[in-house]
Amino acid sequence: MSVVVELAEAARAYGEGEGAVHALKGVSLSVAAGELVAVMGPSGSGKSTLLNLAGGLDRPTSGRVTVEGADLGALAPKALAALRRRRVGYVFQEVNLIPSLSLLENVALPRELDGVRAGRAREEARAALAEVGAGHVAERLPEEVSGGQRQRAAIARALVGERRLVLADEPTGALDTHTGDQILGLLRARCDAGAAVLLVTHEPRYAAWADRVVFLRDGAVDTAAAAVSAR
Repeated sequence: MSVVVELAEAARAYGEGEGAVHALKGVSLSVAAGELVAVMGPSGSGKSTLLNLAGGLDRPTSGRVTVEGADLGALAPKALAALRRRRVGYVFQEVNLIPSLSLLENVALPRELDGVRAGRAREEARAALAEVGAGHVAERLPEEVSGGQRQRAAIARALVGERRLVLADEPTGALDTHTGDQILGLLRARCDAGAAVLLVTHEPRYAAWADRVVFLRDGAVDTAAAAVSAR
Protein backbone atom coordinates (compact mmCIF):
# COMPACT_ATOMS: atom_id res chain seq x y z
CA MET A 1 0.00 0.00 0.00
CA SER A 2 1.13 3.55 -0.68
CA VAL A 3 2.66 5.65 2.08
CA VAL A 4 0.45 8.58 3.02
CA VAL A 5 2.65 10.31 5.61
CA GLU A 6 6.34 9.85 6.35
CA LEU A 7 8.66 11.45 8.86
CA ALA A 8 12.35 10.96 8.06
CA GLU A 9 14.70 11.76 10.96
CA ALA A 10 12.30 14.55 11.94
CA ALA A 11 13.40 16.67 14.87
CA ARG A 12 11.90 19.74 16.52
CA ALA A 13 13.71 22.00 18.95
CA TYR A 14 12.40 25.16 20.58
CA GLY A 15 14.99 27.79 21.47
CA GLU A 16 18.72 27.69 20.91
CA GLY A 17 21.90 26.70 22.68
CA GLU A 18 21.93 25.09 26.11
CA GLY A 19 18.40 26.30 26.83
CA ALA A 20 16.87 24.60 23.78
CA VAL A 21 14.02 22.16 24.37
CA HIS A 22 14.24 19.15 22.07
CA ALA A 23 10.60 18.09 21.74
CA LEU A 24 11.31 15.51 19.02
CA LYS A 25 14.67 13.90 18.28
CA GLY A 26 15.16 12.38 14.86
CA VAL A 27 11.98 10.32 14.63
CA SER A 28 11.37 8.23 11.51
CA LEU A 29 7.87 6.89 10.94
CA SER A 30 5.62 6.12 7.98
CA VAL A 31 1.90 5.36 7.84
CA ALA A 32 0.40 3.72 4.77
CA ALA A 33 -3.06 3.94 3.31
CA GLY A 34 -5.37 1.63 5.21
CA GLU A 35 -3.21 1.67 8.33
CA LEU A 36 -4.02 2.87 11.85
CA VAL A 37 -0.92 3.62 13.93
CA ALA A 38 -1.21 4.48 17.62
CA VAL A 39 1.36 6.67 19.37
CA MET A 40 1.77 6.24 23.10
CA GLY A 41 4.11 7.65 25.73
CA PRO A 42 4.20 9.71 28.92
CA SER A 43 3.28 13.38 29.06
CA GLY A 44 5.95 15.50 27.39
CA SER A 45 7.29 12.64 25.27
CA GLY A 46 6.65 14.47 21.97
CA LYS A 47 3.36 12.91 20.87
CA SER A 48 1.55 16.14 20.03
CA THR A 49 4.67 17.58 18.41
CA LEU A 50 4.82 14.54 16.15
CA LEU A 51 1.20 15.10 15.08
CA ASN A 52 1.82 18.80 14.45
CA LEU A 53 4.75 17.97 12.17
CA ALA A 54 2.82 15.22 10.37
CA GLY A 55 -0.01 17.61 9.57
CA GLY A 56 2.09 20.62 8.62
CA LEU A 57 1.00 22.70 11.61
CA ASP A 58 4.68 23.00 12.54
CA ARG A 59 7.93 22.52 10.63
CA PRO A 60 10.81 20.29 11.71
CA THR A 61 14.07 21.84 12.82
CA SER A 62 15.77 19.10 10.83
CA GLY A 63 14.68 16.07 8.84
CA ARG A 64 11.75 15.85 6.44
CA VAL A 65 7.99 15.32 6.53
CA THR A 66 6.03 14.28 3.43
CA VAL A 67 2.31 13.75 2.84
CA GLU A 68 1.52 11.72 -0.28
CA GLY A 69 4.99 12.53 -1.57
CA ALA A 70 4.76 16.31 -1.01
CA ASP A 71 7.59 17.69 1.15
CA LEU A 72 5.71 19.91 3.63
CA GLY A 73 8.82 21.95 4.36
CA ALA A 74 9.19 22.88 0.69
CA LEU A 75 5.60 23.99 0.12
CA ALA A 76 4.66 27.64 -0.08
CA PRO A 77 2.20 28.72 2.66
CA LYS A 78 -0.78 28.79 0.27
CA ALA A 79 -0.04 25.31 -1.09
CA LEU A 80 0.49 23.95 2.41
CA ALA A 81 -2.83 25.40 3.58
CA ALA A 82 -4.62 23.83 0.60
CA LEU A 83 -3.06 20.41 1.30
CA ARG A 84 -4.15 20.59 4.94
CA ARG A 85 -7.72 21.53 3.99
CA ARG A 86 -8.11 18.84 1.37
CA ARG A 87 -6.02 15.93 2.59
CA VAL A 88 -5.58 16.16 6.36
CA GLY A 89 -8.19 15.94 9.11
CA TYR A 90 -7.34 16.92 12.69
CA VAL A 91 -8.90 16.00 16.00
CA PHE A 92 -7.30 18.16 18.69
CA GLN A 93 -7.26 17.64 22.46
CA GLU A 94 -9.06 20.99 22.64
CA VAL A 95 -11.90 20.65 20.16
CA ASN A 96 -11.26 24.13 18.63
CA LEU A 97 -14.83 24.65 17.48
CA ILE A 98 -15.86 28.21 16.60
CA PRO A 99 -18.28 29.25 19.40
CA SER A 100 -20.51 31.45 17.22
CA LEU A 101 -21.15 28.71 14.62
CA SER A 102 -23.46 25.72 14.97
CA LEU A 103 -21.94 22.25 14.98
CA LEU A 104 -23.16 21.84 11.39
CA GLU A 105 -21.51 25.10 10.34
CA ASN A 106 -18.28 24.15 12.10
CA VAL A 107 -18.09 20.84 10.26
CA ALA A 108 -19.00 22.37 6.89
CA LEU A 109 -16.54 25.26 7.18
CA PRO A 110 -13.38 23.48 5.90
CA ARG A 111 -15.27 22.31 2.81
CA GLU A 112 -16.65 25.78 2.14
CA LEU A 113 -13.18 27.28 2.52
CA ASP A 114 -12.02 24.82 -0.12
CA GLY A 115 -14.61 26.10 -2.60
CA VAL A 116 -17.37 23.54 -2.13
CA ARG A 117 -20.88 25.01 -2.53
CA ALA A 118 -22.46 25.88 0.81
CA GLY A 119 -25.42 23.56 0.25
CA ARG A 120 -23.25 20.58 -0.65
CA ALA A 121 -20.81 21.33 2.17
CA ARG A 122 -23.67 21.28 4.68
CA GLU A 123 -25.03 18.03 3.26
CA GLU A 124 -21.61 16.44 3.74
CA ALA A 125 -21.35 17.94 7.22
CA ARG A 126 -24.78 16.65 8.23
CA ALA A 127 -23.84 13.15 7.04
CA ALA A 128 -20.55 13.28 8.96
CA LEU A 129 -22.33 14.38 12.15
CA ALA A 130 -24.86 11.57 11.76
CA GLU A 131 -21.98 9.13 11.29
CA VAL A 132 -20.52 10.06 14.69
CA GLY A 133 -23.90 10.10 16.43
CA ALA A 134 -24.32 13.86 16.70
CA GLY A 135 -26.82 14.49 13.91
CA HIS A 136 -29.59 15.37 16.37
CA VAL A 137 -27.63 18.37 17.74
CA ALA A 138 -26.33 19.63 14.37
CA GLU A 139 -28.07 23.01 14.65
CA ARG A 140 -26.91 23.77 18.18
CA LEU A 141 -23.99 25.97 19.22
CA PRO A 142 -20.97 24.32 20.90
CA GLU A 143 -21.90 25.84 24.28
CA GLU A 144 -25.36 24.26 24.05
CA VAL A 145 -24.14 20.66 23.91
CA SER A 146 -22.11 18.35 26.13
CA GLY A 147 -18.35 17.92 26.00
CA GLY A 148 -18.79 14.54 24.39
CA GLN A 149 -21.02 15.98 21.68
CA ARG A 150 -18.48 18.74 21.00
CA GLN A 151 -15.81 16.06 20.63
CA ARG A 152 -18.01 14.13 18.20
CA ALA A 153 -18.43 17.28 16.12
CA ALA A 154 -14.67 17.79 16.08
CA ILE A 155 -14.24 14.22 14.83
CA ALA A 156 -16.90 14.77 12.15
CA ARG A 157 -15.00 17.85 11.00
CA ALA A 158 -11.84 15.75 10.68
CA LEU A 159 -13.59 13.04 8.65
CA VAL A 160 -15.68 15.15 6.27
CA GLY A 161 -14.57 15.21 2.63
CA GLU A 162 -11.77 13.27 0.96
CA ARG A 163 -9.32 13.23 3.86
CA ARG A 164 -6.45 10.85 3.18
CA LEU A 165 -4.77 11.42 6.55
CA VAL A 166 -6.51 11.72 9.92
CA LEU A 167 -4.49 12.91 12.91
CA ALA A 168 -6.24 12.33 16.23
CA ASP A 169 -4.81 13.67 19.49
CA GLU A 170 -6.61 11.88 22.36
CA PRO A 171 -9.93 11.88 20.45
CA THR A 172 -11.74 9.91 23.17
CA GLY A 173 -10.73 12.13 26.08
CA ALA A 174 -14.23 13.57 26.67
CA LEU A 175 -16.12 10.37 25.88
CA ASP A 176 -17.34 7.43 27.92
CA THR A 177 -15.99 3.96 27.14
CA HIS A 178 -18.91 2.92 24.94
CA THR A 179 -18.80 6.09 22.85
CA GLY A 180 -15.01 5.92 22.69
CA ASP A 181 -15.27 2.44 21.21
CA GLN A 182 -17.73 3.77 18.63
CA ILE A 183 -15.33 6.55 17.64
CA LEU A 184 -12.42 4.12 17.30
CA GLY A 185 -14.68 1.98 15.15
CA LEU A 186 -15.26 4.98 12.87
CA LEU A 187 -11.53 5.68 12.61
CA ARG A 188 -10.92 2.01 11.88
CA ALA A 189 -13.59 2.08 9.16
CA ARG A 190 -11.99 5.15 7.60
CA CYS A 191 -8.70 3.23 7.49
CA ASP A 192 -10.40 0.28 5.87
CA ALA A 193 -11.73 2.69 3.23
CA GLY A 194 -8.17 3.71 2.37
CA ALA A 195 -7.17 6.54 4.69
CA ALA A 196 -4.20 6.60 7.06
CA VAL A 197 -4.83 7.37 10.73
CA LEU A 198 -2.25 8.48 13.30
CA LEU A 199 -3.77 8.25 16.78
CA VAL A 200 -2.28 9.61 19.99
CA THR A 201 -3.72 7.87 23.03
CA HIS A 202 -2.79 6.93 26.58
CA GLU A 203 -5.44 4.19 26.75
CA PRO A 204 -4.24 0.65 25.92
CA ARG A 205 -7.83 -0.38 25.06
CA TYR A 206 -7.88 2.16 22.22
CA ALA A 207 -4.33 1.42 21.11
CA ALA A 208 -5.52 -2.18 20.64
CA TRP A 209 -7.51 -0.99 17.60
CA ALA A 210 -4.25 -0.07 15.85
CA ASP A 211 -2.26 -2.10 13.36
CA ARG A 212 0.86 -1.17 15.32
CA VAL A 213 1.90 0.98 18.25
CA VAL A 214 4.81 3.42 18.39
CA PHE A 215 6.13 4.38 21.84
CA LEU A 216 7.76 7.77 22.44
CA ARG A 217 9.90 8.76 25.39
CA ASP A 218 11.81 12.04 25.75
CA GLY A 219 11.19 12.89 22.11
CA ALA A 220 12.53 9.64 20.64
CA VAL A 221 11.07 6.27 19.67
CA ASP A 222 11.32 3.90 22.66
CA THR A 223 12.38 0.66 21.00
CA ALA A 224 12.56 -1.14 24.34
CA ALA A 225 8.88 -0.45 25.03
CA ALA A 226 8.00 -1.62 21.53
CA ALA A 227 9.88 -4.86 22.08
CA VAL A 228 8.03 -5.55 25.34
CA SER A 229 4.69 -4.79 23.67
CA ALA A 230 5.44 -7.24 20.85
CA ARG A 231 6.02 -10.18 23.24
